[in-house]
Amino acid sequence: MTKQNTTRGGWRAAAMAVLGCALLCSPVAAQVSSYGDKQMGENAGDQLPQVLEKVGVTQRLDQQLPLDAQFVDDTGKSVRLGDYFGKRPAILTLVYYNCPMLCSEELDGLAGALEMVKLTPGKDFDVIVVSIDPSETPELAAKKKAYYVKRYGRPETANGWHFLTGQRPAIDKLTGATGFGYVRVPGPDGRLTQFAHASAIEVVTTDGKLAQYYLGVEYSPKDILLGLVEASGNKIGSPVANILTYCYHYDPHTNKHSLIVARVVQLGGVVTMAGLGGFMFLMFRRDLKIGRDHDLTKKENG
Repeated sequence: MTKQNTTRGGWRAAAMAVLGCALLCSPVAAQVSSYGDKQMGENAGDQLPQVLEKVGVTQRLDQQLPLDAQFVDDTGKSVRLGDYFGKRPAILTLVYYNCPMLCSEELDGLAGALEMVKLTPGKDFDVIVVSIDPSETPELAAKKKAYYVKRYGRPETANGWHFLTGQRPAIDKLTGATGFGYVRVPGPDGRLTQFAHASAIEVVTTDGKLAQYYLGVEYSPKDILLGLVEASGNKIGSPVANILTYCYHYDPHTNKHSLIVARVVQLGGVVTMAGLGGFMFLMFRRDLKIGRDHDLTKKENG
């Protein structure tokens, strides 16, 4: 099996898992139940219900976000996506605020991970949450923001959390750029009020390019820290964090940072050479001082 097929199967499996509850509670369950019948045919395990064919996340690393896209923030003010870039990197997530389950778990996972990241929203990075539902309002966005800023436990960082709503053209621009596929599905009442979608957050560089994707609803604080430090051009974080970004490499297939042995060896070599150089310098100064003292003593006794 090729790596491409493995990756494709991975995100499709993830989409199936995260959508199970919503689909079983809706009329779309009839379409999903027919999936089991397909398994009797050849290669049936590689097929998906038609409703899920467009659902998933296609990683588009280094893709420029549509910075001219117009949205409305949680105060009701019209903003451009580009208003949040130019100074610091950002964490971007696409959700909808009336999501009955998955989106809340995603935002809970993000807030929980950020609690253990020693960086400050609004100072070192921004959190940008965008609704994919054009019917949702700034008032609803404001309630979600208040909840997650409180959950995060640092109210002074509220200016670094941005909960946006927008109309279909702007949403389509953003979801297209990020590779975020989703479809409307009926809710328990049969109305098309819910969305089938996967779960992911993206780290975006200071100039608005997609740097890293983290899939799922639980995120590693270490990976988020390294991702933000890298996306800032190593301008944020401690010297230790900057060294870690040199030793760790982001793997988009596993959505994690992997330790690169070669870089560790290189870094160890640099440290060793620096230590030897410093030792030789100190010994040279010591010998030079001893020689001068000897010459001075000889002259005084001469």
